[in-house]
Amino acid sequence: MFVAEALNLSKYAAKKLEEKNILREALIPHSFFSDVIEAYRFDKKFGEIEEGTLVAKTTNGVKIVRGFPKIRRALTLYPTLLKHFGDYVAVEEKMNGYNVRIAKFGKNLYAITRRGYICPYTTEKARDLINPDFFNKYSDYVLCCEAVGEESPYVPKDIYGTKFDFYVFDIRHGATNKPLSVSEKEKICEEFGLKYAEIFGIFETKEAHEVVKDIIKKLGREGREGVVIKDPEMKREPIKYTTSETNAGDLRYAFRYFNDYGKDFMFSRIVREGFQSFEFKESEEEFRERCLRLGMAILEPMIQSIKEVDQNKKVVERIKLRFKDFSVMNLFLEHLRRSGVNYEIVDLKKEGKDIIIIIDRVMKSTTDKIKHHLKGNLW
Repeated sequence: MFVAEALNLSKYAAKKLEEKNILREALIPHSFFSDVIEAYRFDKKFGEIEEGTLVAKTTNGVKIVRGFPKIRRALTLYPTLLKHFGDYVAVEEKMNGYNVRIAKFGKNLYAITRRGYICPYTTEKARDLINPDFFNKYSDYVLCCEAVGEESPYVPKDIYGTKFDFYVFDIRHGATNKPLSVSEKEKICEEFGLKYAEIFGIFETKEAHEVVKDIIKKLGREGREGVVIKDPEMKREPIKYTTSETNAGDLRYAFRYFNDYGKDFMFSRIVREGFQSFEFKESEEEFRERCLRLGMAILEPMIQSIKEVDQNKKVVERIKLRFKDFSVMNLFLEHLRRSGVNYEIVDLKKEGKDIIIIIDRVMKSTTDKIKHHLKGNLW
């Protein structure tokens, strides 16, 4: 198979790859993806090859887009930053959206989600919003972006004041995953008019824990997610750290759909709160505020879901999406179906030249679980 050859795998490794059966089709064949002849994604990590890696046979040769490396999390800022980094760190905003890698295949841009799917909706947005001139100069590179906004199909948020946009946080070589430095990335983004995640500054590591603490408190008050702390030269792996408000927001979402999300998702966020409360040396009032925020995040959405099912409603997440083309909309809906997403169309209309569709993502497992217990069945 061309995938093994493109990755320069040995015969033994190629055989193992086939035996493990971890390659999956990365797209639905369609004229919208006319530059791609066939493409496969890695459903799991394979040796040094990251989960979400994409290998595509395109009209201008075989292209590799390595999966985005997982960023590990700091539970404490001190002494973690001193232990992990050199003399200086760059502190960058961690935006609350979904991870996308944008590459150029043939004549068009393609948007690849974290798991390696070429997403029709995100690809249409990338072709509309990203300056393609970047790829004329850096053809072998990939823009690693956070896709954010109210009209996100995966993480809809209204805190950024945009319907939908991309913010670059890394620029990486597609085949090797080697990143450019923070300053190189910033310079290139300015050159091509690409929006990028805010860089709060470069700080001495010995004092960075106090600086990050202040930034986190400010971001929390604004309802934003957190920070990614990086080696300015990108020689060491970055780490991430989130606000209490984001942890509570994640828990609110998880307990709204409690049977559709794993216990680890919930547990890890509560543990983060304990470490942050300890390190921030909170007053009694601040500690009580944190406890109330967490308690409300857990109980309030869950009770809302129970009430809805009690009223013979389904537990759903409502999403508003905006398309330029009906065929891309239908392609995306098929993409959702094949991904196992249970959805219902609520509304479909034209708004100027745009197509607006509102869908309810049905959380069937949570709905069924609540219904089961409301009928008197045991846990």
